[in-house]
Amino acid sequence: MSLETGPVGSLSPESSGRNTPVPRQWRNQLSVEDTPTKDKAYRKYASGVERALSLFETALQEWADYISFLSRLLKALQARHTNITTIPSKALVAKRLSQCLNPSLPSGVHQKALEVYNYVFSVIGTEGLSRDLPLYLPGLASTLSFASLTVRAPFLDLLEKYFLKLDSRSLRPAMKAVVLAMLPGLEDETSEDFDRTLKLLENFKVAIRTDTREITTTHSTGDEFFWQCFFLASITSQSRRPGALAYLVRNLPKLGHSLPHEHAAGKVAAPDSEEDDLSEQLADLVTSPEPGLLLRCFAAGLADDQLLIQRGFLDLLVTHLPLHSKVLQKKVKPEDFELLLRAAAGVVTRRDMSLNRRLWAWFLGPEPLSNDNETGLESPSSPSGNHQSYFASKTNYFEEYGLQPLTQALLSMIKSASDTNPTERARPYRICLSLMDRWEIGGLVVPEIFLPIIRSVKDFKARAAGRTEFNEVLRSANVFFDGVESGLIYGELVGLVAQAIGPGNISYTERVDNLGLVQFIMAHFNIREEEMVTIHAPLAALSILAMLEDSKERGLRIPADKDRGEPTLSDQALTIALGLLDLVPERAFPAKSGQRDSVGSIEAPIVASMSNHELLKKIKSFYIADQGNLEAVPLPFSTRNVGELLLQKTCSLVCDCLSAKTIPQALAVRTHVLSLLLSKVPQEYPLNTESLLSHMQSSLAGSDLHFVGFKSLLSLSTQLYTSARTSSSSLSGLVESLVRHAWGFLSLSEPKYHVETVRCLWQLQSALGPENRDIESAIAALMLKNDTTGTFAIRPADAGRSFSILWSHTLQDSVDRRAPKTPTTDGKMQLRLSGQDYYEVMLTRPLFLMLDSLLDDRTQLFMAVKTWLNNMIGIEKLFLVFVTKLSQLRFLRSLPKTSSADSAKQSIAFSPDDDLDMGLYYLRTLSNMFRWAPDAFYGVLATRIIEEPEASLAEITGTESDISLQEFFLHVCMRCIAGNKFPEDSQVQLRIAQLHRCSLTLLHQILLNPYAEPLSGLHLENILIDRLHQSLSGPDPYIQVLLLDVVFASLKLRDVSPNELPSSPTGEKRALSYPSGSMRLSSTTIENIPEITAPPPSLLKCIQAGLSSASSRPVLDSWVSFLTECLPLYFNTIFQVLIPLVETLCEQVRSTFEDLQRIFRQNAKTTVGLNAPESTLISLLNALEQVLAKAHDQLLAEEARAQIVKSPDQQSQGFFGNMVSGVFNSEAPQSRSATANDRLTVLLAFQDAVRICFRIWSWGQGSEASSLDSSSSSSFNYTSLRMRNRARRLLEHVFAAEALECLETVVDIWQASLASPDASKHSEVFNLLPALDGSRPRHTIPAIFNAIYSRTNPNALEPSRKSTLTISLQDTDLVIFLVDYARSLEDDAMDEIWQDCMIFLKDLLGNPFPHRQTLPSLLEFAAILGEKVDNTNFGEQRKMRRELGDLFLRLLTALFTTRPTAFTETSANSHSDKSRNDERRALSPSARADDVVGILSTIVPNLPKILVESDRVLTAASAISTNVIGPSIRSKGFPETISKGTLTLLQELTRLPNNQKTWKKDIGDAFNDARFFGSSVNLVQNDWLPLLKQWTIADKERMTEILSRITPPTTAGIVFGVGATSARLEADRKTQLNLRRAATLVLASPIDAFVADLPTITERLVELLAATSTSSPSSTTRAEIYMLVRALVLRTSAVHLSPLWPIMNAELHAAISSVVAPDHSASSDTFNNPSILQACKLLDLLICVAPDDFQLHEWLFVTDTIDAIYRSPSYQPIALVDELSEELGNSSIANNSTLQTESAAIMAASGSHRRPLLGPGGIPDEMSMDRKDELVAKILRPFFGQLSIFAFESTYAMGPVDEDGALVGLLRDLFDERSIVKAL
Repeated sequence: MSLETGPVGSLSPESSGRNTPVPRQWRNQLSVEDTPTKDKAYRKYASGVERALSLFETALQEWADYISFLSRLLKALQARHTNITTIPSKALVAKRLSQCLNPSLPSGVHQKALEVYNYVFSVIGTEGLSRDLPLYLPGLASTLSFASLTVRAPFLDLLEKYFLKLDSRSLRPAMKAVVLAMLPGLEDETSEDFDRTLKLLENFKVAIRTDTREITTTHSTGDEFFWQCFFLASITSQSRRPGALAYLVRNLPKLGHSLPHEHAAGKVAAPDSEEDDLSEQLADLVTSPEPGLLLRCFAAGLADDQLLIQRGFLDLLVTHLPLHSKVLQKKVKPEDFELLLRAAAGVVTRRDMSLNRRLWAWFLGPEPLSNDNETGLESPSSPSGNHQSYFASKTNYFEEYGLQPLTQALLSMIKSASDTNPTERARPYRICLSLMDRWEIGGLVVPEIFLPIIRSVKDFKARAAGRTEFNEVLRSANVFFDGVESGLIYGELVGLVAQAIGPGNISYTERVDNLGLVQFIMAHFNIREEEMVTIHAPLAALSILAMLEDSKERGLRIPADKDRGEPTLSDQALTIALGLLDLVPERAFPAKSGQRDSVGSIEAPIVASMSNHELLKKIKSFYIADQGNLEAVPLPFSTRNVGELLLQKTCSLVCDCLSAKTIPQALAVRTHVLSLLLSKVPQEYPLNTESLLSHMQSSLAGSDLHFVGFKSLLSLSTQLYTSARTSSSSLSGLVESLVRHAWGFLSLSEPKYHVETVRCLWQLQSALGPENRDIESAIAALMLKNDTTGTFAIRPADAGRSFSILWSHTLQDSVDRRAPKTPTTDGKMQLRLSGQDYYEVMLTRPLFLMLDSLLDDRTQLFMAVKTWLNNMIGIEKLFLVFVTKLSQLRFLRSLPKTSSADSAKQSIAFSPDDDLDMGLYYLRTLSNMFRWAPDAFYGVLATRIIEEPEASLAEITGTESDISLQEFFLHVCMRCIAGNKFPEDSQVQLRIAQLHRCSLTLLHQILLNPYAEPLSGLHLENILIDRLHQSLSGPDPYIQVLLLDVVFASLKLRDVSPNELPSSPTGEKRALSYPSGSMRLSSTTIENIPEITAPPPSLLKCIQAGLSSASSRPVLDSWVSFLTECLPLYFNTIFQVLIPLVETLCEQVRSTFEDLQRIFRQNAKTTVGLNAPESTLISLLNALEQVLAKAHDQLLAEEARAQIVKSPDQQSQGFFGNMVSGVFNSEAPQSRSATANDRLTVLLAFQDAVRICFRIWSWGQGSEASSLDSSSSSSFNYTSLRMRNRARRLLEHVFAAEALECLETVVDIWQASLASPDASKHSEVFNLLPALDGSRPRHTIPAIFNAIYSRTNPNALEPSRKSTLTISLQDTDLVIFLVDYARSLEDDAMDEIWQDCMIFLKDLLGNPFPHRQTLPSLLEFAAILGEKVDNTNFGEQRKMRRELGDLFLRLLTALFTTRPTAFTETSANSHSDKSRNDERRALSPSARADDVVGILSTIVPNLPKILVESDRVLTAASAISTNVIGPSIRSKGFPETISKGTLTLLQELTRLPNNQKTWKKDIGDAFNDARFFGSSVNLVQNDWLPLLKQWTIADKERMTEILSRITPPTTAGIVFGVGATSARLEADRKTQLNLRRAATLVLASPIDAFVADLPTITERLVELLAATSTSSPSSTTRAEIYMLVRALVLRTSAVHLSPLWPIMNAELHAAISSVVAPDHSASSDTFNNPSILQACKLLDLLICVAPDDFQLHEWLFVTDTIDAIYRSPSYQPIALVDELSEELGNSSIANNSTLQTESAAIMAASGSHRRPLLGPGGIPDEMSMDRKDELVAKILRPFFGQLSIFAFESTYAMGPVDEDGALVGLLRDLFDERSIVKAL
C-alpha cells in the first residue's frame, strides 16, 4: 500500500493538494492526495470535484442544500474518464461525506450520502478501499445508531458489497470499530434487519480469520481475535450493550461441561475425551490470548444500569458459563473470577426477584436430570429422601465451585469499601443480607464473613466523618446481624474470647482487639433475643469462666501488658461474661420441677465433676460442629446444669482471687459476677458458702485492702445475706472487719473515696436492718481504740476527723426512690436506707464520744472536734439527737402539766431513782458544745421549730403547740433547776448540785446568744429571781453566782433589739464580714475611728509564716480568725502589708489547690503528709477575701477624702461623661499621687486573686476532665463543687468592687488561652462570666466599653471610669473579646445591654478615627446585636431595628473612610484563606481584627436580619462591593489581590435577594480582565467556578456574547513589518482569551448547559481551524481550541457531540502528524509546540472518557484491539500514535526514557479510577515549551509509546473515570498565562 504523508485535511485552501514534501511513506496516514498527474482529462476531472466541494463552504443553508451539494459532487465524480480509479481531494471528500451523515440531518440526506459512498467505493475498488479504509470507515461507522429504516438497507448493502471483500489485514485494526458499528442493528430483535445484521457480523468474523479450522458449524479456530474485540466493545460501550447481549445469546459457545451425576443419569454416556476436547477448544476460542476480557464483559453487563441487561447476562451465565466450567475454575486468574463474582453478587442490591432467581440458579448449579425412564427394579426411595438429596447436591455444588471464590470476593469488597461514603461502605452488608435469602448459599458464606463485616463496622467507627455516617452504616450492619442465626453469633463470640484468653501464640494486641470486638458487638448489636438470652448467653458466660479455670489449671499465663495500666485480659473477659449474664432473665435458670428437664441431658453430679477441658470440648462441638443450631442438636447441658456450673465456677474464681491477693479490680469484677448470679438463680442451686465466707474473713483480716476490693466484698456479703445464702449472724461476724476498713478510707488526708465509703456503710446497714446497731458499736470501738485517758490524756485527732467526714456525707446521703438505674448489681435487694433519715441508727453513740472530747482542750481530738463544729452541716440533726435523748428522761416529765405562773415557781424533790447522771451528761455535753460552737448554732436554735411535738416533749415544755429548739432547751434547764428541794443523802445532793450548775451554765449561754430576743416574751427574769430567792436557802452557794449571771442576762434581754436571723448559716459563708454589695464604706465611718498605733513589723512576718506553714493546716481557721482580728490594727499601714499578704495567700492557695488536683488525678499516689486540702483551701480563700475587703474599704475612704478637696462640678453627660470636655485640657505630666499608688497596689492584689480564683473555678472543666480518676467521681464532684462555689463567691465580691480591672484580668486570661492547643480553654471564660452575679451583661458590657475607650480615647472618659492600664491589652484584643462575648450571650440579654450599646456606638461614630483599628470588629459586634435582636421581641422593635440599621451603615461608611483600599492588598495575602468562623477563631486577636474580608463574609448573610429593609441591604451590599470587591478586582496586583476570603464574600453577596446588579458587574469585570487567567487553579476550582455558574444562570446570553467576540481569520491586506506582527499578536491574544473564557464557562456550568450553543461553537471552531501561521488571528490559537473541545467533552453528553467528530478527527490527525514534519514546512509552522501538546492531551482525554461515537474512530489513533498487548510476530502498527512511536523510537534522539515510563502506564491504569496518561500519576507534562526536541524526548515519545497499552489497561481495569482529575488538569492548562501570547 502506498499512501502519502501530510497533515490531514489542512483547512487552508481546500484544493491546494499536497501540503508538504513526503519525508517517508506512512503506512496509515490519512493521505491528502495521490500524486498529481499531468493528464489533462484528470486535471479537468479534479477541478470539477474541487468546485463541487467548495459549495459546502458557501451554499449550505438548510437540509435541501445538502442534497443538492451531494448531487453536484456525485455528478462531478461521475464525469471521470473510465480508466481513472482514484478520487481527487479524497481526504476532503471523505470529510464532507462524514459531515453529511450528521444525525441531526433528515434521512434523505443520509440516503444521498450513502449513494455517493457507493459510487466512490465502486470507483476505487477493493484495493483502494483497503488502502483508504481509515478515510472512509470512521464517517460511515456511526450510521446504524441513528439510521431510519430507509437508510439501513443501503448501508448494509454497502458493507456487504465492499467491506466484506477487504483483506483481513486491513480489516483487523478496525475490527472493534466494525463491531461497534454493527451492534445498534441488533438492539431490536423484532426488526426486519435483525437477521441480516446478525449474519453480516458473522460474515465479518469469517472475513478476518487467518489460518482456520472448523470446530463446530459456527465456530472456527481463527475467531479468537474477533471475540477479544467483541468483548472490548461490550465493555467500553454501554449504549451498544443490548446489541452485544443479543449477539452473545445466539453465538457465544457454551463453556460448561456435564457434571458426573448428569452422565450417570443419561442412558449412554458420551465419550468423555471427545466432549472435553470440544469444550477445551471452544474455551480457548473466547479466552485466548486474554481470558480476563470474557469475565470483564460479563462483569460490565451485570453492573449495567438497565435491569433487562443484567437479567440477560445472568441468563447467559446460567446457560453458557456455569460456575463449574473449566474456564472459571482453571483458566482465569483468581482475581478475575473474584471480579465476576463481585459483579454477580452486586445484582441482589436491586431487590428484584427475577434477578435473584437467576443468580441462585447460577450459584447452585444445573438441575439434576430426572430419572423417570429408569426401570423400577431398585427399592423406591421416599420422596423426602429425594428432596433431601436434591438439596444436598445443590449445596455440595456451591460448596465445591463457588463458596471459596464468593467468600473471597465478599471479603475483598468489605476490605476495599469506601471510608468516606457510608452507602458504599454498607453495600457489602446489604449484599450478604440478600445472600442469606437462600440458606444453601447464606448458610455457607455467612460464617466466613460474619466477623470481617463486624470488624469492618468497628474500623469505620474510628474513621467515620461523623456520627450520622456511622449510624447509617450501623443500621445496614444491624439488619444483616439480625438475619444471622443466634447460635452462629454466640459461637463467634465464644471463639473470639477463646482466642484472646486461651492457649496460642497470638500477640497481646490481637488478643485485646478480639475482646474489643466482642464488646463492640455487645454494645452496638441486638444480642437480646429470647433464645439468645435464655440459652446462648448463659452458655457463653459458662465457657468464659471454664476457659479461665482451664488456663489456670494448665498453668498457662495469659499475656498481659503491665505498662499500660489497663485491666488484664482475664478481667476484660470476665467483664464480657458479666455483660452476658446481665442479659439473662431469671426464668433462664429454672427451679426444681416435678418432671426431668425437657432437654435430655447429663445428671447434675456427673456434670459437676466434669473437667473444664471436657466442658469446653462439649461447648465447642455444639458451636463449631453444629453452629449452635438448637433445631438440629440438643443443648450440651440443661439450663439447670448451666446455672449450677456458673455458680460453682464463679464461686471458685472469687475464692482463688481472695486467696491469691490479686489486684482489686480483678476481685471487683469477679464478685460482681457472683452477686449478679446470686440475684438470678434460685436458692436451691448449691453454693459453697462456708468456703466463700472463710476466704472473705481471711481477706478482711488483712490491713492492706484496696477500696475497690473492700467495696466488692461488702457488696458480696450483703448480696449473700439478701439472697438468703447466709444467716444474719454470719453477716454480723463480718461487720467489724468491714467497718474497720471503711474507717481507714474515711481518713481526712485521702478524700478520694469518702462519698463511696459512706454509701457502702449504709448499704451494709440496709442489709442488717434499721434495728441492728452492730455498725454503731463497731465505729464506737474504733473511736476509742487508741485513747489513753487520765492525767496525761492522749486522744489523737484522726478518729474525730474520720467521724466528721462520715457525719457530713451521711447527712447528704439520700436515696433516689425511682427504679435504680442498674438493677443488675442489687438484684432482689430492698432499697438502701437513706443516711438523712436513719442517721441516728449509726451515729448516735459515736457522736457523743466526739462531743465528750470537748471536756479536755489539751488533746488533738479536741481541736479536730472544734474545727468540725465550726464547719458543720446538719446542725439541727445534732440538736434533734439531744431532743430525742432528753425526752426519754422520766424525771424531766414528772412535774405538773399546767403552765400557770404558780406551778412554774414550784419546787420539787428529785429521788435517788431518777436518772440524774444521764441528764447531767447530756446538759454538760450541750453546754460544752455551745462553749466552742460558732454563732451559726444559735441561729439554728432560734429558727428551727419542733412542729406538733410528741407527748413526751409536751410533758417537758408544758404546751402542745409548735416550739423552737431554743425554747425547748430553756424549758429543760428550767425543769432541772426547779428540783431545788435537796434530800438528806449527800451523794444525791452532789449529783443535784452538779445538775444545777450545768443547767445554769447552759441557760446563761442560751440567754447571751445573739438570737435570744424572742425569749424576752417568756419573762424569765421573774421566775429566775424567784429561783435566786429560793437558792438562798440552798446548800451550794456557787449556784447563786451562776444564777446572778443568768438573772442579769435575762434582764438585759428585755432591751435587746431584734437581730437579723440567718437564712442558711454554713461554715463557709460565716467568714464574710459584709454582704456582697457592701464593699464600699462611707467616708464618715472611717473618719470616726480613733488613731491606732501600728503593730510591730514582726507581726506581719509571723502571720505570713503561720499561713504558709504546713503544720498550721489543721488549725488554719484559728489563724484566719487571728488575722481577721489583727487587720484593724493595720488601719494606717494596710497598703504596705497588702502585697506581701496577698502574695503569701495566693501562693498557698495555688500550692494547696495543686495538691488537691493531684489527689484526684488518675493513678495518683495519695501522700500521707497532706492535711485536708479542701478545708485548707476554703480557709485560705476566706483570709484572702478579708484582706482584700479591708484594703479596698480603706482605699475608698482615702479616695473619698481626696475627692472633697477637688471641685465637685463634674456632672456626666452621655454614657462616658462629657466626651469632648476633656479633649483640650491636656494633663501635664506630674508625679503619681499617693492615692493613685495605693489604688495600684490594691488592683495588683485584685488581679492576683482573680487569676487564682479563675484557676480554681475552671478545675475539671474541658479537656482536664479526662485526666480524673473515674472511681472517685462522686467525691470529686462534691469537692470541686465546694471549691468552685467558694472561688466564684470571691470573684463575685471582687467584681462588685472593681469591675473594670477584674474584667481586664479576665480578658488577659482569655487572650493567653488562645495560644493553648486545648480549644475548650478560651470558652471557659465565657462560661465564667454568666456564672457571676456581679458580671451580668449589663455590668460587663459597659466595663468593656470603658476599657476600650481607656486605650483609644482616654480624654473622653471621666477619671472614675478610666482603666489604670496595668494590664497590657490592645484595643483590638478587647474588641475581639467583646465580639466573642456578645456572641456567647443569650438572645434575651439584649434587653439589658441594648441602651448602653447604642450610646457607645453613637459616641464612637462622633469621632471614629481613634477606633480605626477596631472598626471591622465593631461592625461584627453590631451585626451580632442585629442577629440576636431578631430573635427577641422586647421594646419598640421597629424603632430599635431602624436605629441599629442607621448605626450599622454609618459604621460601614466609617470603616471604608478611615481605612481606605489599602486593606484589600493585605487582607488578600495575610489571613484570607481562613474565612470561616471556626478557622477565624484560631487567629490571634490582632489578625482577626485586621481580617476585614473575613468579618464581612460572616456579616453579609445576616444583612437582611440586621438592616430589615431591602433598600438598606442593597446600600450596604453596594458599599461592600464598591469598597472591597471592586478595588481588589481593579487593583494593579489582580489576581493576587483576590483571595479565598474575597470570593467567599462575593459568594455571600450573590445570595442576597435583588442584588444581581452589583455582583454581576463585579464578576463580569474580573472574568473579562485579561489577567484573570493568572488566578490559582485551586481558587478557580473551589470558588470561581461556582460563582461563574451563578453568573451564567443569571444571564443565558453569556456564551453567545463571548463567541461573538471571536473573529474569523483573515489573510486580506496582510503586510509585513512590526505593525502587522503587532496587530496579529493582538488578535491572537484576544482570541486565546475568549476561547479560554468559553472553556471556563463550559466547565463552570452543569452538564449539557450549552447544548443550544453547540452549533455556534462548532461554527467558530471551524472558522478558527482555517487559520495559518500568517493569518490574523493565526494558528497559534489551536491550543485553546483543543482546550475548549476538552471542556465540551467533560461537560456534554456524548450524543450531542457527534457533529464534532469528523472535524476533530482530521484536525487531531494533522496536529499529531506534524510532530515529524520537517522544520519550516507549512505543517510545522501551523502547529507550534503548545498546540501539539494540547492535541495530545485532547486525544488522551477522549481515550480516557471514551464517548460512545468516538470509540468508532479510536482505532485511527491507538490500537484498540487485543493487539495492543499481545502483538503477533507480523504485527505492523496501523494506528497513528503507534506509527509515530515507531518512527520516533528509530530516530536518532536518545530512547532511554521509553523503558522507564512503560511501567507508568501500567501504574496509572491499575489505579482505582481511569485517568488521562499525561499529567499527575502518569507522564509529567510540566516543562518549558520552547524546544521541540525536548518536548518530543520528555513527553511525546513516552506518550506515543504507551498510549495504546494504557488505553487497553484502563479498559481492562474497569474503573470509573476520574472526572475531578481531568477537570483539574484542564484548569491547570487554562490558567497558565505562560502559553498566552504577549503583545509586542
